[in-house]
Amino acid sequence: MRGYRAIKYILFFCCYVFWVNVVDTLTVDPALLLIVVGSVMFLITFLGCFGALRNATCLLKLFLGILVVVLLLQIAAGVVGYLFTDMVMERTERLMMKAIVRYREDQDLENAIDFIQKKFQCCGVESYKDWSHNVYFECTDTNPSLEFCGVPFSCCIHLQNQTVLNTMCGYGMQQLQQHTAAQGIFTIGCLEKIVWWAKNNLLLVAGLTGGLLLLEVFMIGLAATQISRIKKVQQQKKENAERGKSERKDSYWYPAFANFDDE
Repeated sequence: MRGYRAIKYILFFCCYVFWVNVVDTLTVDPALLLIVVGSVMFLITFLGCFGALRNATCLLKLFLGILVVVLLLQIAAGVVGYLFTDMVMERTERLMMKAIVRYREDQDLENAIDFIQKKFQCCGVESYKDWSHNVYFECTDTNPSLEFCGVPFSCCIHLQNQTVLNTMCGYGMQQLQQHTAAQGIFTIGCLEKIVWWAKNNLLLVAGLTGGLLLLEVFMIGLAATQISRIKKVQQQKKENAERGKSERKDSYWYPAFANFDDE
C-alpha cells in the first residue's frame, strides 16, 4: 500500500510541476501560440492530477493515452528534423521572415523579436537588410516612415556603461555598407546565430530534450502502474463481495437431521 501511495503522489507532483510552469508562462507572455500549447498542457496535466488524487481510472487512461501520443509526436518530429534538416531550415527561415513582415502589427511578436535580437546579438533573418521587407523599414523613396531604411533598436550595439537607451540608433543603417554598419548594429542574421548557438550547446539541448522525454516516459509508467493497482484493488473487492455473497447463500442450507430444539 505504501508503494501505491508513493506512485500516486509522485505522479501528482510531476503533473503539478508542469501545470504551474504552464500557468507562469501564460502570465508572462500570453501570445496565441503559448495560449494554445499552454491550454493543451494544462488540460493534460489537470487530467493527470485529478485522476491521480481521485483514483479515477478513466481520467488516468485518457491522460496516459494523450501523453503517449505527445511522446510519439515529439520523437517523430525529432526524426523528421534530423532527416530533413534543409527542409526544416528553409521552413524556419520563411517563418522568421513572416515575423519580420508582421513586426509592429503584434506587440507580443515585436517583443519576442526584440528579445531574440538582443539575446543572440543579431539582426534580421540572414542579414540586417532583411528589415527592408517590413513596411516601416522599407528602403524605397515612397516610404513615408521616419524609420525609412533603418532597423529596430534591438539590433543596435549598446555600450556596457550606457544607461539611456537610444531608440533611434538604427535609423538609416540599411543604407550603409556592412563593415560600416557593423560599428553601430549587429549585421549577422539571427538564423545563423541560433544555429551556431545550438551547435555549440548541443549537449545542453540534447540533455534537456532527453530529460523531458524521460520525464514523460516516467509519468507514463506511473500512470500505467496506478491504473494496474486500482484495477487489482477493484478486482479484489469484487471477489470479496462475491465470496461474501456465496457465504450468505450457503448459510441458508443446513445439515440434514439438524437439531433445532432448544437445549
